[in-house]
Amino acid sequence: MTAASPAVAEDGPQGFTIRDSRITESSGLAASRAHKGIYWTHNDSDDGPYVYAVDSRTGKTVSRVTLNGIKPRDVEGISIGPDGDIYVGDIGDNVDGQWLEVWIYRFPEPKRLSGDVTVNPTRYTVRYADGPRNAESLMVHPRTGRVYIASKSGNGKGGLYAGPEKLNPGGVNTFSRVAKVDFEATDGAFSPDGSRLVLRGYFSAYGYKWRDGKPEKIGNVSVPLQRQGESVTFAPDGRTLMYGSEGAGSSVQPVALKGEAAPPSDDESDSKSPSKGGDGDNGSSDDDNRTLTLGGATFIAALVLWFGLRRLFTRRRN
Repeated sequence: MTAASPAVAEDGPQGFTIRDSRITESSGLAASRAHKGIYWTHNDSDDGPYVYAVDSRTGKTVSRVTLNGIKPRDVEGISIGPDGDIYVGDIGDNVDGQWLEVWIYRFPEPKRLSGDVTVNPTRYTVRYADGPRNAESLMVHPRTGRVYIASKSGNGKGGLYAGPEKLNPGGVNTFSRVAKVDFEATDGAFSPDGSRLVLRGYFSAYGYKWRDGKPEKIGNVSVPLQRQGESVTFAPDGRTLMYGSEGAGSSVQPVALKGEAAPPSDDESDSKSPSKGGDGDNGSSDDDNRTLTLGGATFIAALVLWFGLRRLFTRRRN
């Protein structure tokens, strides 16, 4: 576990508390692209076909969206695609293999947020190529629009699954494993530029570089201490994670990304700095070079001292 206080600049994204008494099991989080300061969330289990738009400046719900014609079973994830559509993952399976199929619901993000809104979502049927499994993490890549699900497994046998290039509402969409996930992932998110993926668990989180449709693990990233860590999303700045938890009056806390876990800035690229692996909070390669230089200088100084003492004792014996 890597605990952290919110390491965010004063002008960066701020944390907030969800103040809607109807939201008691916030299980997913997604930053709006159409409305500044708005975060989408939902309850898990049998709350009903609802998603909530929460204003991060006040913590209050500004709109509740009802998904018409939907009877969700266990909603666990939410994400926003490159076209601005909201994807809701009815993908939970607490007995880890009971449901032969799960569902994803998709609808355009409302242009106006005021009171209750009803939408008619598109529903996609999902099956896994290697059989049913439990999952709580739904991610839509912000460039390609491809949908990914991270399964949740306590025995190190979880995986990251990729859906078809384009989901088909008229048939079964088979998701295939593209990478291993060796911890209990409770949520995940892509950075706005699509170069980074973060998956979180109850007490830990890991960063990945995203290359050619697959993740390359960087290492652990900081998480705040929360009573039941459930959700994560990137803030619109692309360099801050917003972590959420379950429970009435739950908080959403920001943590700034550091080192390789942070997406490259406009004047940087991943090709300029080869992956070192290890902890996502590591500093730059310049720090490593300085460390090597210092270590080399110390070693040389030790050799000089050793030879000097040796000559001195040799002279005394003579």
